[in-house]
Amino acid sequence: MLAVCRSIHRQQNGEWTMTSLRACAGAAALYAALAIGPAAWAAGPHEAPIRNFAKGTVEAWISDPMVIKAIKRQNARHAGLSQADIDAMDKKWRAETSRTNRPMIDRVLANKLSRFLAQAKKDQHGIVTEVFVMDNRGLNVGQSDVTSDYWQGDETKWKKTYLVGPDAMIIDEVELDESTQTFQSQLSMSITDRETGKVIGAITVGIDVEAVVWANLETLSQ
Repeated sequence: MLAVCRSIHRQQNGEWTMTSLRACAGAAALYAALAIGPAAWAAGPHEAPIRNFAKGTVEAWISDPMVIKAIKRQNARHAGLSQADIDAMDKKWRAETSRTNRPMIDRVLANKLSRFLAQAKKDQHGIVTEVFVMDNRGLNVGQSDVTSDYWQGDETKWKKTYLVGPDAMIIDEVELDESTQTFQSQLSMSITDRETGKVIGAITVGIDVEAVVWANLETLSQ
């Protein structure tokens, strides 16, 4: 941690400004949280950097005309679906996740929105672990990676964004991903058609907490 503070100090031409002091304090808090583990994140020290990321990056994604068009097109296509229809689609998706032949999954991953999201994830250089967009029924419209299910309408990520209204945002608690040994959280936001002011869907972004906190500290130190 001392090395990080020295680096911040050098970037400020050897002067301890309020900005560099805040950045160094943030680095100290990060190191403390990492040393203790996920329980240290319960108070929410990860939330401010993730909110900054939402404002600076994710809002641009969900304002893109292509994203809006893709969601509205699927909303129209799914307008007549019953809950039984949705359950059947979700069941088919979940079955395909364990197969090599997966036409439904591959069709979604190949669409224009999924390609956009995959590139958006890549452009963040490790901050984003996954990203997917849902329609007004909670069904996936596009995604960077395969999700375990197709319907998110029974989950908090959709209920507390789409159903809440414009500008809704939730940030989950931090969990340790055992497979990658990284601390991760999920950011979810409602998506609004700015022309009508109506919520049309939602987005969920998986966040590598360490990566987004460090990126935020680097911004503060500049």
